[in-house]
Amino acid sequence: MAFTIVATKLTMTKLSSMLRYATLYLLPTPNSYLLRRLHIQPLPSFINNVDDAVSSFNRILHISSTPVFEFGKILSSLVKLNQFNTAVSFSHQMELKGIQPDIVTLSILINSFCHLNQLNYAFSILGKILKLGYQPNTVTLTTLINGLCLNGQIRKALYFHDHVIAKGFHLNHVSYGILINGLCKSGETKAALQLLEKIKGFLVKPDVVMYNTIIDFLCKDKLVSDGYDLYSEMIVNKIHPNVITYNTLIYGFSILGQMKEAVGEVKKARYVLAVMIKQRVEPDIVTYSSLMDGYFLVKEVNKAKHLFNTLSLRGVTPNVFSYNIMINGLCKNKMVDEAVNLFKEMHSKDMIPNTVTYNSLIDGLCKLGRVSDVWDFIDEMHDRGQPTDIITYNSLFDGLCKNHQVDRAIALLKKIKDQGIQPSMYSYTILFVGLCKNGRLEDAQEVYRDLTIKGYHLDAKMYTVMINGLCKEGFFDEALSLLSKMKDNGCTPDGVTYEIIIRALFESDRNDKAVKFIREMIARGLL
Repeated sequence: MAFTIVATKLTMTKLSSMLRYATLYLLPTPNSYLLRRLHIQPLPSFINNVDDAVSSFNRILHISSTPVFEFGKILSSLVKLNQFNTAVSFSHQMELKGIQPDIVTLSILINSFCHLNQLNYAFSILGKILKLGYQPNTVTLTTLINGLCLNGQIRKALYFHDHVIAKGFHLNHVSYGILINGLCKSGETKAALQLLEKIKGFLVKPDVVMYNTIIDFLCKDKLVSDGYDLYSEMIVNKIHPNVITYNTLIYGFSILGQMKEAVGEVKKARYVLAVMIKQRVEPDIVTYSSLMDGYFLVKEVNKAKHLFNTLSLRGVTPNVFSYNIMINGLCKNKMVDEAVNLFKEMHSKDMIPNTVTYNSLIDGLCKLGRVSDVWDFIDEMHDRGQPTDIITYNSLFDGLCKNHQVDRAIALLKKIKDQGIQPSMYSYTILFVGLCKNGRLEDAQEVYRDLTIKGYHLDAKMYTVMINGLCKEGFFDEALSLLSKMKDNGCTPDGVTYEIIIRALFESDRNDKAVKFIREMIARGLL
């Protein structure tokens, strides 16, 4: 990393002396007439198969008259196919053959090194560009900015940006779109907003992509109102929102609003949809799916069903994503049979359900105690190549434990561990609670010991469940000992934990200790 910083500073020193009078340009692409004069069959601008790209390279490498821009087509194709190592290797072979690179092939090499997390080499290529007498163009500089952002070095990207701007270069909307995206991804949305305002002085007009990026991250941060304000700014600045803008806001209002304000947020989502249609921006399946999800959030199931059933009338075709929202929403509202019917409808339309689809159905069935119906779906997932995951099995663990089939849940846990599926803390919590509620305290204590040995941090729920189980069996001293361990391990008892202990102490005529814990609750503001 230190080498990267040194390389960057050395390169910038070179930039200071050589780029003052530079003009940004891309070398013109020679036409097919020149190739015909050289008796070379021109390559397509994009080769969509790696083997074809490799064979084309090997063929033209040994033709001394091949123009460098033909190699550029191959290198560019390899980068688009994510074959960065191959692109670097081919560039090296070209150099060994004495083929002079141009600004395009060198920019492609920079891009490859950036994607390979080798920024020191990327900046060394910028030094090579200057040494060969080429002038870096917007594409070259933007590629380096993108490389820094890709590798999480947003501050260095901003420093590099400030340096090239100070030397008279003008970056474009793509450059700033990358910087804004990098800032947002690193959690610096406020800085992204400041940059959006700042670039107006760089002769670059903010575009819909920049605004959409910031609005998206604001909505994900539950700052939907701020996102809407930015949308309003777009309108004032005569930047036309597109379907992505509206979808982001509708999703934000529908899904990410605070639960206590959820109904109001969904109303705002409907308003945004109305504005969208009025502005003649066609809603798509993402738009309507977000709104359906919002309806389910506020328990307006009939509105979600009506919207789904009228999609075809609105000129929109349902996809797997929209079916998943419906199936999940119906299952969460205990309407599993309707969800199963939609699942069958997917099959009738030759639509392939994915793991999310199956997980929603399995969870819905388990929550209704219909565990026996689940195994057919598990088998179908395996048959259709849809992988089961820990979310699938957590639903099963919960269903089995609630149906007093704890031994089967434990056997399933061992089975999935043998298959390489790592149980989550939630998996252990489900089993722990199930063991305690089924009177299997010794087994629960064994799970507790196993988890503490492995370094897991138990939460208040797990401690409280076990304390409750011990109290019910009359093991008051053990319960108090576990409460003490709970505190020692940095897990603060909540009101439920105290109530269980206090009730058990009163029932066993240990009134003094019960009063002590009541005072402790009062001191902690829990009573």
